[in-house]
Amino acid sequence: MNPRNVTLKPFPGEAPRFPLTITGAIARHGTLLTVRYELRGDRQSVVLPPPADRPARRDELWRETCLELFLAPENVPHYWEVNLSPAGHWNVYGFRAYRQGLHEEPALTALPFTVTREPAALSLALELDMTGLIFPDQALELAIAAVIQAVDGSLTYWALAHPGSRPDFHRRDAFVITL
Repeated sequence: MNPRNVTLKPFPGEAPRFPLTITGAIARHGTLLTVRYELRGDRQSVVLPPPADRPARRDELWRETCLELFLAPENVPHYWEVNLSPAGHWNVYGFRAYRQGLHEEPALTALPFTVTREPAALSLALELDMTGLIFPDQALELAIAAVIQAVDGSLTYWALAHPGSRPDFHRRDAFVITL
């Protein structure tokens, strides 16, 4: 399981007015994906929701700071979107094709991830077991992304690739990692 290191870039022309980097790593072993994100920079300028007493499955996490993962079996139209809030809330959605057939993925009823808050960084680590959803030897296409909310309320959109004229993490040509 060799991790692939990643660095997210803000959508062109929409970089925040404060220093921020988002890096991480992703690795796969069979049906288990391990993903790590790290935000470094001016954390005082980023809205980070406080840790939840009871983290739960929630909708619309992307309306504030949210780390995201998109994954799809190679050469098929269906895919999943994973949303992770620094508060501990989460959701996993399935789509049958580009932005079609949105539904909560019933096979995933919990999402174990950890959030570590330090003065200069926020780290998030996820182990995603896709047993029953993918085959161990099936190639996966992935996109890693983030929505970052600044204290002024503005949102910036970060990804490995921004192939369109506006931020759109669902585009399959943004799924630039194959594992």
